Parts: sequence; structure tokens; C-alpha cells
Amino acid sequence: MSTSVSAPPRVATAGRRAGVLAALAALALTATACSSSGGDPLGGKDSAAPAPGSASGSAATGAPAGGTVVVGSANFPENVLLGSIYSQALKAKGVKVEEKFNIGSREVLYGQLQSGSLSVLPEYNGSLLAYLGGKSADPSTAAVNAELAKTLPAALAVLDSSPAEDKDTLSVSQETADKFGLKSIADLAAKAGELTIGGPPEFKSRQEQPLKDVYGLTFKEWKSTGDTTANAIKDGSVQVGNVFSTDPKIAQLKLVPLTDPKSLFAAQNVTPLVNKAKVDATATGALNAVSAKLDTEGLLALMKKVAVDKEDPSAVAKDWLKSNGLS
Repeated sequence: MSTSVSAPPRVATAGRRAGVLAALAALALTATACSSSGGDPLGGKDSAAPAPGSASGSAATGAPAGGTVVVGSANFPENVLLGSIYSQALKAKGVKVEEKFNIGSREVLYGQLQSGSLSVLPEYNGSLLAYLGGKSADPSTAAVNAELAKTLPAALAVLDSSPAEDKDTLSVSQETADKFGLKSIADLAAKAGELTIGGPPEFKSRQEQPLKDVYGLTFKEWKSTGDTTANAIKDGSVQVGNVFSTDPKIAQLKLVPLTDPKSLFAAQNVTPLVNKAKVDATATGALNAVSAKLDTEGLLALMKKVAVDKEDPSAVAKDWLKSNGLS
């Protein structure tokens, strides 16, 4: 795991990613596809990927003037929100846009992008690379994108990645962080034998050995907590859990995501994936401008509005674009 971008432990069929805790647990099922089974927001890793074509990845240009850019999204709230941000940013630059949101998982979306039925899709670079069967010895954003440029079919390209990531974290409660002096995953080494870790069913099989190899962690017990991992951390059923970085429950339950100084979890940056024949320089510039402004903290705040406060994704996107000078 520490030496390659491996397939994150999230599957396409997983569910989506008393009192306040019960309400938050219910919200988790609809808040984000990322909170259910780990690492691949668009799903589909376990299905056969389309055969990669020739090297690609340069900025897309050359769409006919006045052509319609079709912005798609997967069928979970975060991706719909990102699709709406892309769509409205393009419209603000005078680009004619059609929206096709809530389509499905990567198997469907990727084929539609290749065929040109879709022009733009909010993607996650590490998961996309794994889906295509590529690997990077370096888990950094730049290295992952460099491998994507070699792996994508010639018709497709990734544009600039945003700093925003939807990725695996090991998170703890504030009480546990204070008790054991935890700030990073490395800090768990001396205490892991006393702690129970929770996560989706796939998390143990895919991450137990990498956690040993990279950080020397051997936990007292592993529990399958699925969609309730954040709640299990809060109520003490587990002391450490696999929670995804844009899950609104991190803020709601005041959890502490531990830093990952050895980059166990590879880059999962929100990144526009485009059909190069369907977007011109104006569209490319608008999408790259969004990426320059979008970070993980900001995306988490946006997802709270959508998933917890039940605000309309289109309205949330509009407000974000306006506040960042992109509308």
C-alpha cells in the first residue's frame, strides 16, 4: 500500500457512504457514497476496466465553438454537488452546458465519457488510476496524475487536480486523541495493542498488513462497523476507525483524523476528467479555476450543508462559486 496506488476498499454496491447519533447514522447512508466501504467514491474497482489506450493527459482543447458540454456525475450527493459546481462554473464563462447527474457508478460513467455522451466528470485520481489498472510508486498527487497521463485512452484527459481529497483516514475521538497524545497514525504504534479498530468489512483484509508494514501497527481487535464507523468511534465501541475525509460526521461528532506522514493512503484528489474533443480552452480554464479553489476543508463544509443541513446542491454550488469569485 505504501509503494503503489492500490484499489481503495470501496465497492459499487455498498450502501452510501437514540437522539443525535441515530440521526447522524441515518444521514450517513445518504450523505456520501464514500462513507460506506472505503476509498473509491465512484465504485467499480472490482469490475474489469476498459482497456487503456495510448498515452494521454494533456489539457483538452479544440471543441467546436458553441458546442454543448455535458457534465455528468455519479449517483451520490458529493459527486452531484461537484458536478453542479463544474456546470455552473462553465455557464459563468458562457459555455453551453447540459447536466446529466445521478447516472451511476464508474462502469457506466467511464464508457459514456469515452463515447462522448458525457464531456466532463468529477473524478478521484487515485481511484481512477486503480480502475484502469495503473500503479504509482509514489502516492503523491503529481505522481498519480503522471501515471494517469500514461494510462488514459487518447480521447480522455485529466485536468488540474484540486487539493480537495475524499480519502481514507484513521480517525479517533477527541477524548482518545487527548488520552494517548495522538496526532498522526505514527503515534498509534505504542498504543495500538490496547485499541480496537473499526471500518468497512474490506478494510481489515486490505489494510491490516499495510498498517503493519508501514507504521508497525498491530491492533488489539478489528471490528466490522460499516456505515456506523464514526458513531462507533464516538460511543467507544472502537477507538480508531476508517472514516472518509469528506464525511460530515467528522465535524458533527468532533472526530480527529490522524495525519498520515508516511502517505499510506494514496492521493484521492477531486479531478476533472474530460473527453478532449468535447471541451475547449474556455471550458478547460473554468474547470481548472474550480480546482485551484477547492480544498478538503471547503468540500467538507459544503457536504455538511448538503447532507446535514439538507440544502439544495445547486444552491450550495452557486454560493461557493460566488464566494470564490468564479460566478
